[in-house]
Amino acid sequence: MFSDERTMIHRVVENFVRTGSTEDGQVKITCLAEGKSSAIEYVGGESRSIMLDEYKVDGVSVWAGYSSRSGMVFISPVKNK
Repeated sequence: MFSDERTMIHRVVENFVRTGSTEDGQVKITCLAEGKSSAIEYVGGESRSIMLDEYKVDGVSVWAGYSSRSGMVFISPVKNK
């Protein structure tokens, strides 16, 4: 993954953890169900899997990933154990 993509994802995750917001002026965000570590993306009649990585901010874990195809960040809170 490119470092600018990782930086963007981390910014989105920090904002989500600290404010609960899925709004960002630079990228689209889709919040998935809790505990999802992958997503299926449908673009132009085709589908593909987006694998999410675990990010930790302020002791909170969130699964997140980016699709350059759609310009979207996918996020999913990690289930509490």
